[in-house]
Amino acid sequence: MDIQAVIDQFSEQAKGMDPIGGKVKFAIDENVVVIDGSGSENALVFEDTDADCTITTSMETLLKMKSGDINPMMAVMSGKVKISGDMGLAMKLQGMMS
Repeated sequence: MDIQAVIDQFSEQAKGMDPIGGKVKFAIDENVVVIDGSGSENALVFEDTDADCTITTSMETLLKMKSGDINPMMAVMSGKVKISGDMGLAMKLQGMMS
């Protein structure tokens, strides 16, 4: 799976969720994807902008979380995923990691 496939999956999942009430930035290797749920629906933005929460990880770790090979909480605890900012927003997106 490449970054475009992950982005397509994020887009589909985000559209199916209620607005998250803020902006969450995913920094995946050299790529940045922001889920902007501050309006009436969640939208994906593909520029490095300010966000209420930033989740930083590698594509390898993201794919392992999505496949179930690694638990998202264990990835955070082991430092493979770093979260800064509003942890509540990160928790709203936990379902997107599977």
